[in-house]
Amino acid sequence: MDPKLPQSPQAPSPAPPEKTSSPEAQTEATGWRSLWAGPWGNLRVLAVALVVALTMRLFIAEPRYIPSNSMDPTLYIGDRLVVDKISYHWQSPHRGDIVVFAPPPQLTRLGYEPGQAFIKRVIGEPGQTVQVDQGQVLVDGQPLQEPYILEPPAYILDPVTVPEGQVFVMGDNRNDSNDSHVWGGLPQGNIIGRARLRFWPLDRLGILH
Repeated sequence: MDPKLPQSPQAPSPAPPEKTSSPEAQTEATGWRSLWAGPWGNLRVLAVALVVALTMRLFIAEPRYIPSNSMDPTLYIGDRLVVDKISYHWQSPHRGDIVVFAPPPQLTRLGYEPGQAFIKRVIGEPGQTVQVDQGQVLVDGQPLQEPYILEPPAYILDPVTVPEGQVFVMGDNRNDSNDSHVWGGLPQGNIIGRARLRFWPLDRLGILH
């Protein structure tokens, strides 16, 4: 009987070959990832842009257009403006500022919509006295130099002292403007912001004064 031969160690079974994707399959997978990543990426960018735009419009600045001729010759019908909505959070309106505002209670009682916007120039600040006499606007008895108006006012306004928390506003087109000489002081809480820049038409692009 043959002696039993010692068993040689069993060679390990070869590992099964790894499954590799063909170049065509890899290209197809990449294409699908790009197809999904592209639209979603664009949507994310659009969403961020929308949030930024809405935030700016609500809290920082917004575009407005001029619907009437009450601010001729400074602003014409159809002019497009940028309205600064943050400055008055830390400072009060001053004489000469051009402000955009929601109609005060005096006008809403006459049927003006609360969402309607007006634009005028600040003439009197709280505590000051405004008067119109002989075609001249006077503040605290001193005549104003107003190179921006269309023509001198053809009406008389007895002295009016501006209450605290309000301003006195007038249109640069003095004889065709529904402003404080008609309905009184404007509550500062109604002010939306200050008109800073005209961006249209391009030939009149510039800072407003």
